[in-house]
Amino acid sequence: MPPIRTPRPALAAVALAVSLTACTAQAASGPGSSTAPSGGAAQDGPPAKVTVVDPAAGKPVTVTAAGGTFASVTVTDEDGGRLDGRPAAGGARWTSERKAAPGAAYTVVAVTRTPGGKETTTRSTFTTKAADRVNRLTLAPGKNTTVGIGQPLSIVFDRPVTRKADVERQLKVTTSNGTEGSWGWVTDYSGRDRVDWRPREYWKPGTKVTLRADLNGTDSGDGWFVRDYRTGFTVGAAQVVKVDLDAKRLSLVKDGRTVRTIPVSGGTPGGDKRSWRGTAVLMAKEGTIRMNSETVGLGDAYDKMVDYSMRLTWSGMYAHAAPWNAGNFGRANASSGCIGMSTADAESFYASVNVGDPFEIRGGDTKGVVAEGNGYGAWNLSWTAWKAKSAVG
Repeated sequence: MPPIRTPRPALAAVALAVSLTACTAQAASGPGSSTAPSGGAAQDGPPAKVTVVDPAAGKPVTVTAAGGTFASVTVTDEDGGRLDGRPAAGGARWTSERKAAPGAAYTVVAVTRTPGGKETTTRSTFTTKAADRVNRLTLAPGKNTTVGIGQPLSIVFDRPVTRKADVERQLKVTTSNGTEGSWGWVTDYSGRDRVDWRPREYWKPGTKVTLRADLNGTDSGDGWFVRDYRTGFTVGAAQVVKVDLDAKRLSLVKDGRTVRTIPVSGGTPGGDKRSWRGTAVLMAKEGTIRMNSETVGLGDAYDKMVDYSMRLTWSGMYAHAAPWNAGNFGRANASSGCIGMSTADAESFYASVNVGDPFEIRGGDTKGVVAEGNGYGAWNLSWTAWKAKSAVG
């Protein structure tokens, strides 16, 4: 899903009254600047001197008034978006709540008031230095989707994130029912930095989740963010898939009640063809796909089109139809690591499960537990261990 962009505040053309003059501040690399006021009455004394203090990308915009206080301050960028802010105690200093973005031009309009009560409007502009490197991200799940109770909110970054705490502080998750959860930083299977938001326990059905990633103007340490992101999703039915590799069966449990049991064949014991255990989350329903064993390091073991493919890990474990293995369903684990079943069972099961449904897999002879970054393996950590992966505590 392409990221949802929010408008970036921008420099608006300003028509000045005859009695006003304009003064343009220097760029982010230069010092702050004073701005010229509109006319003031001589008997009221000189107007306040307004200064934009050291404007730069990645810093809040700070404006000061010498000889007066602020009645209002407005900061907009070239698209008309605003950086909201507030004055400090005493009213002679104003700071934006958001940071200035790189490569952006801003207009500052300040209304000051002298001790005698005279109001004066001043205007100035400044432009921040463009970013040398830009960091982008990919969000999951997709916007306005309905997902299973195990689906985390997941963000993968294009470039390394060395300032994880700064980035995490800009990520705001809101739920419709106050769900407790935490961000945790992991290494994605691709090797890139990733941060997931996982609830303490599986989501409650019907929960609505939204993310505000106010990243525009944030330095990730190896690249700047130059936009904000928004997404949201809804949690669907309470479904859990329980896979018992020792018993060679799969059970679909809905609202705590087993509604379907299917004989399966898992990964062959004793080597690289074993399955993973632990909780894996259904990442995608991919339908009919080509599976080639060489792509997962198993040589030329297989190369075939596979129906009703349901991805469970990035490393290549699926649940799918496996008619060539029919003699082993419910009897023996003889696959190359996936969870195979008959075509008829796979068709109906595929229609019943949702992306985000957790697969709780157990068995005595497996390759190990699904790692956090190999798909969505966060549920294999205790709540305490998961919270410890947050960069801000």
